[in-house]
Amino acid sequence: MSKILLVGPAHPFRGGIADLNERLAIELKKQQNEVDILSFSLQYPSFLFPGKSQTSEGNPPAGITIYSEINSINPFNWIFTGLKTRKRNYDLIIFRYWLPFFGPAFGTIARLAKKKSTTIMAITDNGIPHEKRFGDTAMGKYFLKACQGFLSMSKAVCDDLRTLGMKQPMTLTPHPMYDIYGDAIPREEALKQLGLSDQYAYLLFFGFVRKYKGLDLLLQAFAKVSNPTLKLIIAGEYYEDASYYEELIQKHHLTDRIIHYGRFIEDKEVPLFFGAANLLVQPYRSATQSGVAQIAYFYNLPMIVTNVGGLAEIVPNGKTGYCVNPEIEDIAKAIEQYFEKKQEPIFRQAITTEKKRFTWETFTARINELKLQIEQH
Repeated sequence: MSKILLVGPAHPFRGGIADLNERLAIELKKQQNEVDILSFSLQYPSFLFPGKSQTSEGNPPAGITIYSEINSINPFNWIFTGLKTRKRNYDLIIFRYWLPFFGPAFGTIARLAKKKSTTIMAITDNGIPHEKRFGDTAMGKYFLKACQGFLSMSKAVCDDLRTLGMKQPMTLTPHPMYDIYGDAIPREEALKQLGLSDQYAYLLFFGFVRKYKGLDLLLQAFAKVSNPTLKLIIAGEYYEDASYYEELIQKHHLTDRIIHYGRFIEDKEVPLFFGAANLLVQPYRSATQSGVAQIAYFYNLPMIVTNVGGLAEIVPNGKTGYCVNPEIEDIAKAIEQYFEKKQEPIFRQAITTEKKRFTWETFTARINELKLQIEQH
């Protein structure tokens, strides 16, 4: 039994990173560890947050203490929080790192919280961010140098960490499946609850909208698909100006072929969208790993992803979906081929086997292996 602290967003903060942190805490506790989460009192200043709200409804994970203490922009808070964390005597502290913006806070807390008996590691979603800003490298390195090891969920992130000069032990393991949103809902029921017709098949673009996620590529590709029985569901909040996408929809005469949910999708709604869809499309321009793909795996939903970052490691081409170049023509061709060749039942069956790679037991085993590597390093 170890005393473990996870550092990163958790209830009431929303989003996939917070969801994974809470699910990981539950899994580690199931393995007879004492587990706490150190979250934020202030995650992003409102002027830096592109969405409408940083928090959502829902309940905190049962039996997990969440300390909402980190103010991401207050250096005095980082010192105070680091010293307070040190007094709590953790055996293992796991930071969740995805943006250099948090490097100064996390780096200070890590240095002050560490005792001789404490292991410090990071689950690194990104080594180098998708959208680069001035100061990223310095802020990122300040935190990364405070870590004794890294768990990455794609080879691309491992490569980025080495590019940044990190020589600490690293472990590579896939992003685990999201199994926290509820059981699958039969398609007929999902369509009924969403008010959608069963006369169509549905593509799904899911998650917040940013340039690197390539919704514009998908819209232009969808315009080239002539199948009149297909519609595209866009389900996610815009983290940038939506007018660019609205103009594309108008330009390509797609208004009647698109069902638009331009808002944050609450956890309880997730099974509806993945139950109604016939195919998930992730037309990313850049990526590391994908939490959305791991929702699709849980609901046995085939997908089209682009061959960027670690997505090809998650979706073997022609087995559980298609992995194509991030080009309009290639995305359009994959959509057409999927429906013309009636691949849905074949891919869904393959997913039932492939998804066994993405268990939480495997993920936590890699954490334990990395801890051992660090101790022997």
